[in-house]
Amino acid sequence: MDLELNGKTALVTGSTAGIGLAIAKRLVAEGAHVIICGRNRQKLDSTAAGAGAVAVLADPATAEGAAALVAAVPQVDILVNNLGIYESKPFADITDDDWRRFFEVNVLSGARLARAYFPGMIARNWGRIIFIASDSAVIVPPDMIHYGMTKTAQLAIARGLAASTRGTRVTVNSVMPGTTRSEGIVDFLKSVSDNPDAPEAEIEKAFFAKERPTSLIQRMIEPEEIAALVAYVASPLSAATNGAALRVDGGITPTIF
Repeated sequence: MDLELNGKTALVTGSTAGIGLAIAKRLVAEGAHVIICGRNRQKLDSTAAGAGAVAVLADPATAEGAAALVAAVPQVDILVNNLGIYESKPFADITDDDWRRFFEVNVLSGARLARAYFPGMIARNWGRIIFIASDSAVIVPPDMIHYGMTKTAQLAIARGLAASTRGTRVTVNSVMPGTTRSEGIVDFLKSVSDNPDAPEAEIEKAFFAKERPTSLIQRMIEPEEIAALVAYVASPLSAATNGAALRVDGGITPTIF
């Protein structure tokens, strides 16, 4: 299927590994001109070369970093707000600084860039803004409440911003992955495992049985599976999808009819 992305310019944040890197690679494969960003020059340049993307050294989790990124890339057709952090921590142990850090990285980074690029999209009458949220936005894990809060906030921003696209060819959507294979995920699963020394396959199986029992696929999602949906939502073919929160969570979120 031709997604008609040839010549489109896309910016993907949080794109040196995991879901973000898979999205960047898929968009490049579809013919888009892709920009990735990061804080580590060596890793950023190496990743960009391997993905066929352009690298910009900037961190949109800070106001200064976002401004530098927008200055380097003043116009995009597609913005994928993927930058995010996560951790498992009991609610009583989540400090004020933790709340601020998660909000700054997971929410404000995307809000800053959407604020910068949205007016140009409206003026050109074409654009795509996609927030990479999570199933945790609607099924908030009790050991990741600060993370879930940020993902719910992303859904709110995307839906509210979509309302401002009425009558245009600009869309704003959220994509909600479930637990996805990425750098650091094994350490995360071990951190919540009753037997962290068990083989990785056993830890993964036990995690889904205990922590994500409603998952229908009972396995981690591959980053490329997320990227396939994002590439479609970023394309002109998805013109009728707007203001949506799209699940690619392995069926973990129950549907109420």
